[in-house]
Amino acid sequence: MKSKSKFVMWYKIRELHEKGLNKSQISKEVGIDRASVRKYLTMNEEGFRQWISKPRDLPEKLASFEGFIKAELIKFPFLSASQIEDRLKENFSNLPDIHSKTVYNYVHKIRKKYGIEKPAKEKYRQFEKLAELPYGAQAQVDFGEFNMQTTLGGRQKVYFFCIVLSASRYKFVYIQNQPFTAQTAVSAHQLAFDYFQGTPKEILYDQDKVFIHDENLGDYLLTHEFKAFCDSQSFTPVFCRKADPQSKGKIENVVKYVKNNFLRGRIFSGIESLNSLVLEWLKRTGNGKQHSTTHKIPLQEWAFEKQYLLPVKNTPPQPTPSMPQYNVRKDNTVVYKSNFYSLPQGTYQGNDTKIYLELKDEKLNFYNQEKELIATHAVSLNKGEFVRNSDHSRNKSCSQEQTCKEVLDLLGNTKKSVIYIELLRNDKPRHFHDNLRAIKNKLGTVGKEIIEKTVELCLENKIFNGNVFCEIIDKQTKQTENELKLKQFKLPACEKKTSDNQNVINANPQTSDINVYQKILDYATN
Repeated sequence: MKSKSKFVMWYKIRELHEKGLNKSQISKEVGIDRASVRKYLTMNEEGFRQWISKPRDLPEKLASFEGFIKAELIKFPFLSASQIEDRLKENFSNLPDIHSKTVYNYVHKIRKKYGIEKPAKEKYRQFEKLAELPYGAQAQVDFGEFNMQTTLGGRQKVYFFCIVLSASRYKFVYIQNQPFTAQTAVSAHQLAFDYFQGTPKEILYDQDKVFIHDENLGDYLLTHEFKAFCDSQSFTPVFCRKADPQSKGKIENVVKYVKNNFLRGRIFSGIESLNSLVLEWLKRTGNGKQHSTTHKIPLQEWAFEKQYLLPVKNTPPQPTPSMPQYNVRKDNTVVYKSNFYSLPQGTYQGNDTKIYLELKDEKLNFYNQEKELIATHAVSLNKGEFVRNSDHSRNKSCSQEQTCKEVLDLLGNTKKSVIYIELLRNDKPRHFHDNLRAIKNKLGTVGKEIIEKTVELCLENKIFNGNVFCEIIDKQTKQTENELKLKQFKLPACEKKTSDNQNVINANPQTSDINVYQKILDYATN
């Protein structure tokens, strides 16, 4: 195709020359320099054909960087030409001013020369292109995670927060070594607003549990920290519907861009260093290069868009370094560097139970979600060891039987109460002790009559749950209080008088209705 276009150019130049145009006039007409016009005119058709068929041996601007490029491609064969260009700029201050196409062609040549094939590209989802938004109207937010290689050959997972201004495509990225919580996500927002020098009118989010804890048919229930943050700011949060990635395609592309262009093939050297490097990358590449869709440079576009952003309400504080979170296992232990460390019984409260870990003076300090110290262990240098604190273990059978005896005493040790406790044990063997403790905490100030009636109701309706037992106690207590109030206002019966203006007053107290428990019973049986 190139040869054909050059032949067309040669014929065009010969035609214009025969019409009497000089070299300068031909140069302006066809859009090439005068020296090229002169060269074309010195060759006949056969000579021109031989000239364009010869391989060109021009000096290559990147020849002195061949070793570096080759080493990078051998080590990370999946690197794109764009990534190679960014790494050349990052590592060499003497890099000549070259076009991205030059880098692309040279990388392609190195791959072909040394047989370095690029792995097959994975298939990405296709998105529908939406209309462009005005300056300052919207930003989009999402999270990503990536496994990086460490200097010692291990793996380190990092988590990153991305936000992009929809009009200018100006981006911000913040990275940490633990999953984002509502608190750290708020801090990342504040850093982004400082970086943008303003706030967009609305921000588009995915339905992430960091921000919302219930979709509620569109009436989203925000997490406490995020709701407080939104109330204090001037932007409006907008949430995508589930399974609707097209509406936030801009930020999806940014997450993919950060993974494939910045993180992929980079060695982890610490979070502070990584955040410093990503800001340099944003300035140099992420925001400094022409965007493939808009064909504009985000950094230059942001200079216009920031005039339309809302003012930042508060000076964004730098997020304070937070302790990493670890999952609590069902056996109330935590795994740290291939060793198991015990925690107090009862720490585990479900699959999402997490604790904070602090390494200080060769000791591990474990904190609950309220940042209260709950355990301390010496760091083990072995692998697969169970580091146990004797205070964390307890004689479950003795404790459980003791609680069972105390609950039976509170229930009056009646025949029905003994039967109920045994049925509760059979129905909830794994959570028997927890149910006993719930019942025990409720029975302290409850009257005997209410207790007996509650046991009877639970037996009749096969309710074997400590929490529901306590709810029925509350209903019974409230019903009894209402009956007492009615008795206080009941007037004494009086004889009927002959006077027409005297009335006989008959007042009857309200009676108990089993239907008041229907809601609880329905819940328990279902």
